Amino acid sequence: MQYLPIFTKLDNKPVLVVGGGEVALRKCRAFLKARASVTLVAPWFCDELKEHAHNNEVTLIDAYFDESHLDGKMLVIAATDRDEVNNNVFELANARNVFVNVVDDQPKCTFIFPSIVDRDPITIAISSAGTAPVLARRLREKLETLIPHHIGPLATLVGGFRDKVKKRFKHFSDRRQFWEGVFDSSVVSKVQTGDTQAAQQQLEQMLDAKAEPEGEVYVVGAGPGDPELLTLKALQLMQQADVVVYDFLVSDEIMELVRRDADLICVGKRLGDHSVVQEDTNQMLVDLAKQGKKVCRIKGGDPFIYGRGGEEVQVLAANNVNYQIVPGITAAAGCSAYAGIPLTHRDHAQAIQFVTGHCKKDGQELDWQSLAKANQTLAIYMGVIKSPHIQSELLKHGRKADTPVAIIENGTRKNQRVVTGQLGELADLIERNSIISPALLIIGEVAALHSQLAWFGKSEQTSSFAQPLTDVSNT
Repeated sequence: MQYLPIFTKLDNKPVLVVGGGEVALRKCRAFLKARASVTLVAPWFCDELKEHAHNNEVTLIDAYFDESHLDGKMLVIAATDRDEVNNNVFELANARNVFVNVVDDQPKCTFIFPSIVDRDPITIAISSAGTAPVLARRLREKLETLIPHHIGPLATLVGGFRDKVKKRFKHFSDRRQFWEGVFDSSVVSKVQTGDTQAAQQQLEQMLDAKAEPEGEVYVVGAGPGDPELLTLKALQLMQQADVVVYDFLVSDEIMELVRRDADLICVGKRLGDHSVVQEDTNQMLVDLAKQGKKVCRIKGGDPFIYGRGGEEVQVLAANNVNYQIVPGITAAAGCSAYAGIPLTHRDHAQAIQFVTGHCKKDGQELDWQSLAKANQTLAIYMGVIKSPHIQSELLKHGRKADTPVAIIENGTRKNQRVVTGQLGELADLIERNSIISPALLIIGEVAALHSQLAWFGKSEQTSSFAQPLTDVSNT
């Protein structure tokens, strides 16, 4: 370990920055955020530093650096564009055992600035010991996706209760058990939604009496399959759940991101094969929540677009179960984008309709007259089996046989496949190419743009470096 990671309290402590330009300004901002007493020395200062001085936030010394400027300082930054000045600052500060950092010159640093994830008062620092600062920054960006912003206010809230908890619980094990219960309770979700007053009241109640575990259901949209399309909130709740209830449409890559010690329950639905009927799934969610569990009900796509999320939430509400709903990227948006097919386009489609090819047995027939209009896009979910009927009805109601179509199988996933053709051959295309679910049908003039705009899988994609960490266990 080249550098010992420590967090230093700099309130009103004297620090020195040698330099007056943009780099010095950035370091100055960091010190001011830590409430340090900042002095800058340079023969010239940028306007923003002058503004800080005008507001009595920093002290500016209009001069060239000399050793006397180190008197009484606890640490110093050399941030000039002159090597001889920076070297002089380092040598003099090091001789005095004053912590010194020469910007972008790692051998001349007795301390370094880490990349910081700031959720005040929670702070996470990442360092590469000065060897790869861009890599450290990218790791910070990765952690930013995992650490929710309400963690800071939550830490502030519970910090105000530490003395009360110590007085209420004499033994460390009892205090730890209490705090575990707090972080597993809806105190967290109340802070997350900004209701800190209700969270504080609940904390007071939990101190007065041991509360039973409070269950909650997270109805989460997982998107069409690519794990990088998960929302940050979806990932955070997946990592908090005690139990994960999932369908076959949720990809294996996404399932690997759930909390490692969570119980997994598959209620998989495939056409003609419902391992658990919907009513039983609804009751299962209620029962698990009543047991005090945090339940993540994760669904492919968006839970409220052909995902039966509305039915499940109605049952939760009727049973007074707390729940949250996290939207996901629906298959029509995700699959069409990865196939290079814009759902709307000024030259081709001024409207779009989302349609399901799999309705209730006693459901109404679709409005084929409306669906068959030209210059609009149809995105048809679960339409593979019903494709002969879909093709026949659209042709019967006026859609032209040469209307472009695209069938997207396993959209956004590594094994994505796109088959294109015309409406008059839709059913034959599906049979001839052995299309299997999950697959989305896109019918309309925009489908012809696939050959021009297709991008996914055509060449090696640059990594976004944003894929959530897959080795996180418990949060």
